[in-house]
Amino acid sequence: MALFYQHNINHSTRLAIWRIEEPEEFFLERVPLKKDVTHPYKRLQHLAGRYLLLELFNDFPLSEIMVADTRKPYLPGEKYHFSISHCGNFAAAAASSEKRVGIDIELVTPRIERISHKFLTEKEQDFLREWELFDRLQLELVTTLWSAKEAVFKWYGNGKVDFREHIKLAGPLHYTASEWMHLPFSFEKEAPVDLNIQAKIFEHLVLAFTVS
Repeated sequence: MALFYQHNINHSTRLAIWRIEEPEEFFLERVPLKKDVTHPYKRLQHLAGRYLLLELFNDFPLSEIMVADTRKPYLPGEKYHFSISHCGNFAAAAASSEKRVGIDIELVTPRIERISHKFLTEKEQDFLREWELFDRLQLELVTTLWSAKEAVFKWYGNGKVDFREHIKLAGPLHYTASEWMHLPFSFEKEAPVDLNIQAKIFEHLVLAFTVS
């Protein structure tokens, strides 16, 4: 077992991260491979994400998963709302029997700062400059904002989202004693929706999710 992290958000919503260390055969014992994924490591990520759904809810109907035109996987009867993310040798999943969810994981690498102008608004860039953080902390926070916006994108699920135009930080972030960050965001593609993003930084990995 390579369960890296698990968190029960509330009575109906759970998430987990899996560190992928097993061969493909391990996952195929429980996970049907319906999607045509040819690259070996992409197959592992695909299988690990779905395997996690069974770890969260053992009655999750994997065989019923469909993929929308926007590439979002879903259950036709919505017994569970769910979201999956892959990054490096990690997979993450969130599922809820009541509310829509979006989850994202990202490795902390310098590349994210080089492209930050593509997904951060001017106000968000000013916000980062105000913190005057050490290089590592700055990198972690930029990664967190990217991951938060990815989580909102997956929560929305209908594609065609501009990360600068439609997903905006709406206030200061707050830390809790458990080291969770709470980030208020506004999703403004149609009628504005206020969303609370929760994020956690591990040694080299960022996790962000939203439930609404």
